[in-house]
Amino acid sequence: MSTGINTSSLGYPRIGKNREWKKLLEAYWAGKIDEQSFRSQMEEIQLQHLQTQQQAGIDLIPVGDFTFYDHVLDTAVMFGIVPERYGYKGGDIPLDLYFAMARGNAEAPACEMTKWFNTNYHYIVPEIGRLTPTLTANKPLAAYRFAKERAGIEGKPVIVGLYTFLKLSKGFPAAEINGVAARFLPLYVQVLQELKAEGVAWVQIDEPAIVTGLTAEDQALLQHIYSEISAAVPGLNLMLQTYFEAAEPLEALLALPVQGLGLDFVHDGGKNLESVTRLGWPQDKTLGAGILDGRNIWRADLDAKLALVAELQKHVPQGQLILQPSSSLLHVPVTVEGEVKLKATVKNALAFANEKLAELVLIAAAANEGTERYAAELARSREVLAEFRALPERGRADVAEQVQALALLPDYRSLPFAERVKVQQEKWRLPLLPTTTIGSFPQTAEVRQARLKWRKGVWNQERYDGFIKRQIAEAVTIQEELGLDVLVHGEFERTDMVEFFGEKLAGYLFTSGGWVQSYGSRCVKPPVIYADVAFIEPMTVKESVYAQSLTKLPVKGMLTGPVTILNWSFVRDDLSREAVAGQIALALRHEVSALEEAGIEMIQVDEPAIREGLPLKARDHAHYLNWAVKAFRTATNHVQATTQVHTHMCYSEFNDMIDSISAMDADVISIETSRSHGELIVSFEEQEYDKGIGLGVYDIHSPRVPVVEEMTSAIERALRVLEVQQFWINPDCGLKTRGWEETIAALRNMVKAAELVREKSGAVRK
Repeated sequence: MSTGINTSSLGYPRIGKNREWKKLLEAYWAGKIDEQSFRSQMEEIQLQHLQTQQQAGIDLIPVGDFTFYDHVLDTAVMFGIVPERYGYKGGDIPLDLYFAMARGNAEAPACEMTKWFNTNYHYIVPEIGRLTPTLTANKPLAAYRFAKERAGIEGKPVIVGLYTFLKLSKGFPAAEINGVAARFLPLYVQVLQELKAEGVAWVQIDEPAIVTGLTAEDQALLQHIYSEISAAVPGLNLMLQTYFEAAEPLEALLALPVQGLGLDFVHDGGKNLESVTRLGWPQDKTLGAGILDGRNIWRADLDAKLALVAELQKHVPQGQLILQPSSSLLHVPVTVEGEVKLKATVKNALAFANEKLAELVLIAAAANEGTERYAAELARSREVLAEFRALPERGRADVAEQVQALALLPDYRSLPFAERVKVQQEKWRLPLLPTTTIGSFPQTAEVRQARLKWRKGVWNQERYDGFIKRQIAEAVTIQEELGLDVLVHGEFERTDMVEFFGEKLAGYLFTSGGWVQSYGSRCVKPPVIYADVAFIEPMTVKESVYAQSLTKLPVKGMLTGPVTILNWSFVRDDLSREAVAGQIALALRHEVSALEEAGIEMIQVDEPAIREGLPLKARDHAHYLNWAVKAFRTATNHVQATTQVHTHMCYSEFNDMIDSISAMDADVISIETSRSHGELIVSFEEQEYDKGIGLGVYDIHSPRVPVVEEMTSAIERALRVLEVQQFWINPDCGLKTRGWEETIAALRNMVKAAELVREKSGAVRK
């Protein structure tokens, strides 16, 4: 590296510009290629990613961030953390065992999956328990050698830090974390010693758990971990990398015996800069300054970033400053290059991973060599941002007026739940333990092909509508034959639960190749909120009304909630997220009214991502939850007392926000519990919840079909702490990604399990 300002990347998108990574994974799972071919092709994708960063001019290129599924799962298997149910006896981890932990197999269910901090990326939760860790392979070392041999790159190995790994794991009491750390610490030392012996200059140790808040005990554990490592591996440069929030207390982190500290200067609320300014920066430490947003897609204001760099240079010794994104670029698409359908004013305002790397190199060059040399590039950046910011749809007076008017209306339902539930029971006359699904049914190749033909104009609207009607009719028939009590239309017309609504609302735009990884091979293409969001016309009424016309059973109208639409979109960065959520909620309020007026009086407004947006520090939770709950109620609180409002949440920890969930005032909520093995149920042993609730009784993210007894056990476990009158039976999430054969088999078992529990408990149909 030079003695001036250098650049670094913290991680690169795995999926490839055209989702090559995803397609390769799914080909292997489908048995279309063998393991040797799979590994060989994965190496080529990995090489391309390294070369892209090399060609961009990045000084420190991460190696070891590439994975076949998930980087936390990689860390677990590297240390032999394989739950006993998989029958692992030690030694190398076979590829199919690795995938079984992520996806489950015929013999054992998958490991739990949950959100990576407050992002929409999911990681596989390590199950440590009493397992004895062993080093099965030094993955960072293998990645370093690969980069050096295949691309001539002296890479920067990346590893999940021990503190974060333990904080993200399960299977041991929190009070025992020091003892568990002692079991892993020699293995971390061994990994780092082998890297040092190989000639590695810098190692990036990711410790994002630091930003969630450090107790005195946490600080002591960090000090112990890094003191042990420093003593055992002297001379190896360790970059302790944090991201997603401010790293506090900075004094304690600067006291750790590491050579560098990476801080997020984008999502820190200004606190990291304040701490650096107040404390100064040690002469013997390097600052990895995360100055570009690794989680959003907008072009940077280069003048503002150069001003930030100039401020940091006042406090950081020369040669000790490295510029980098605020986090791994895993959370953004690969490149803007293919977005030929976007108008130039908008496209020019976007920066995906490759464009962010180019911005980073430009900022460093301008800071090192002077802005005069790069005046043309800086002037062009100012020009395109000014054009974008001036778009009239980014400041609609009518939207502002509607939001202001809504603030004057009551923020509650016409009747409290205790009274609503009585009139709803009289209206719907459902059995105890009613069965339903979360909303979507399998999106088969036929469905996807039909949608593609319609989008390309091969099919006209009439033909496509007819196809969707046939899919809905078939789904209604299947649900009736299975014996479900509350039906759904299946969502065959929807590509994605957020994209579908974004396409029908003002203020959104859509990319052609803006894919990001959600979990495993599951990629999503988040819509982009670039302007004020507003309702245009009904979005879901046609399909819901048609489905209801086919059956006497109730059919739920299906909407995605305002906070999930917000959190699963790339959001404009000139308004607060609270303000944008309010605009979305207002638009959905119109849609809820349209459904109710059309006779759809069970309406599910899904909020699977409500916890995802929760700030990482407890002190900020209340403010976020207040406006998130308000947004949901804005969308739903105006309906009649007899209209039953449902919502759904999945793959997050909800134990500490039960009160906020209740405050949303939905009549029925469904929450995932299958992968967490019912751990959420403990919350209801400690806290009272009085509304309708369905704790998902089987995991839809695995192709495995659970037996009746397994689901019966899950239901009975829940009924130990919940009243039978309030409990619903459902899968833990939508069935879009599953095949029809397994879907029907699993739902048949679910209905049978519900019937068996009804018989045992005397909960017969009314």
